[in-house]
Amino acid sequence: MNNITLLIMAAGMGSRYGGLKQLDAVGPNGETIIDYSVYDAVEAGFSKVVFIIRREFEKEFKERISDKYAGKIQVEFAFQELQALPYGFTCPEGREKPWGTGHAILSAFDLISGPFVVINGDDYYGRESFKVVSDYYREGADQFSMVAFQLDKTLSIFGGVTRGLCTVKEGKLDTVIETENLQKTENGISSDRDIGLDGTEPVSMNMWGFTPVLFDYLKDMFVEFLNEYGTELKSEFLIPSVINDLIQSGREQVHVLRSNSSWFGVTYKEDKPYVMGEIQKLINAGAYPLKLFE
Repeated sequence: MNNITLLIMAAGMGSRYGGLKQLDAVGPNGETIIDYSVYDAVEAGFSKVVFIIRREFEKEFKERISDKYAGKIQVEFAFQELQALPYGFTCPEGREKPWGTGHAILSAFDLISGPFVVINGDDYYGRESFKVVSDYYREGADQFSMVAFQLDKTLSIFGGVTRGLCTVKEGKLDTVIETENLQKTENGISSDRDIGLDGTEPVSMNMWGFTPVLFDYLKDMFVEFLNEYGTELKSEFLIPSVINDLIQSGREQVHVLRSNSSWFGVTYKEDKPYVMGEIQKLINAGAYPLKLFE
């Protein structure tokens, strides 16, 4: 049985939201979305969690978040830093934006030796999502994977959203097309593309399963990225683009796992009361205790 690591990307500041949104409480006793993700991962059999954070938030992060996990799951930290570049490259003067999710994952390469699952720190994925990907790797799988959510379980009641609409062929991911302004209407779901959608379509919410071979790809592809875009101030090395390149070039296949969980996240401050209400419903239904990690 494989030991599985949860890799949580929590280095972003959330510019639209204002502040370190990963530390914002959504549970009745100060719990964050990250707390619920870690709780679900522990329940699903994960053995370690690695947080990708900015070094200046380490003390606050440990006090508010990770200290409470002691004795429940092994915890380690990786730091995404602008100056952490391959030999021969330097950060362009004036750049403040992190190098993107591909670079974030690469910062954890020396902490992971087996299968691992990557998630966003500010998104709620649901218990079933962690279980399906955990079962996949605990049964010995060595392929990359992606947990697909049902489109209508990821939409916002506050307006249009952008989602990665997936095409799947024989259980493998074929394409992910970023589709904007998705929202429910009387006739189904509308978007900025001229396509018919009924809400059952699979979408990517950035919950990926990998093996350590990904780090070898990332090292090579990040150099290629820097050679082309390294002098720009806002270019990003993004994991969906990496995955697309690996699929289209035939180097890797990505097995699609399905989750029936509802996804929700805090994009804007207006989302927070809704998320808190959804968490409370799950507590009332018995999915979570009133206090996590007691």
